[in-house]
Amino acid sequence: MNWDDLRIALAVQQTGTYLAAAARLQIDETTVSRRMARLEKSIGFALFDAIDGIRQPTPKGAEMLRHAVRMSGEAARIAGLKDKADHPIATFRLATTDSIAVELLGAAVPPFLAKNPGLRVELLASTENVNFSRWEADFAIRLRKPEKGDFIITKLGEWVFYLITPRAPVEIGEPLLCAYPEALDASPESRFLIEAGLKDRARCLSKNLLVIRKMLETGLCSGILPSFVCQDLIGDERFEVQRLEFTREIWLLMQPHLKREPLAREFVDWIKTCFAEIRT
Repeated sequence: MNWDDLRIALAVQQTGTYLAAAARLQIDETTVSRRMARLEKSIGFALFDAIDGIRQPTPKGAEMLRHAVRMSGEAARIAGLKDKADHPIATFRLATTDSIAVELLGAAVPPFLAKNPGLRVELLASTENVNFSRWEADFAIRLRKPEKGDFIITKLGEWVFYLITPRAPVEIGEPLLCAYPEALDASPESRFLIEAGLKDRARCLSKNLLVIRKMLETGLCSGILPSFVCQDLIGDERFEVQRLEFTREIWLLMQPHLKREPLAREFVDWIKTCFAEIRT
């Protein structure tokens, strides 16, 4: 069994297709297909099934790839032995939202890395969830508790929400309403607006909390924000602020192979510290 073949198999698992794996590894698709055929012949079972154009691991394939992930981490550590001072020996990819990355984590990352020279952190900031089952991330922060999945889960805390409205009359009459797009109607924030009969009046739509905050700062809009995004607006005399009754849970997902990794435990403790101030 060739380690480089396993590395290609992990790329297929993470990207879902031979073509995408080839692009990531900067080789051609034919090479990926040939190497996967060689690997499957050597181990005696299929690693992937093609389902709706996506390569999904077979049960045996998924088990083997979990071991390959651990091997990948050890390989990175071996490579890092050459010069620990200059080359990180582990990379943690953390998937989170733009607002959490900017408001809670961004400024906290450099001090944490300064204390952990063997670690590299990649913040995957987006309003869309990564595919955690394909190992597109090592850690992920989710705004609701996942119902199933092969991962370790930790509750980080709960968000408190505020309805923020400009106190002074606006030149356009009624303030514009900021809200999430229809795709997020199941969120507690959207449900509140729907039940109040307000959601249909929303004209400023965004999934991004930082964008909604910018809209509110114009003094022309009202909207709902979690406390960590609007803490400084709560005491601002320009706004009327109402704390809402609902909260929203925040969860940390971790790939199971990291459970016994000391650096991973330090990373989790650091994330908990970042969220400690917003717990209720």
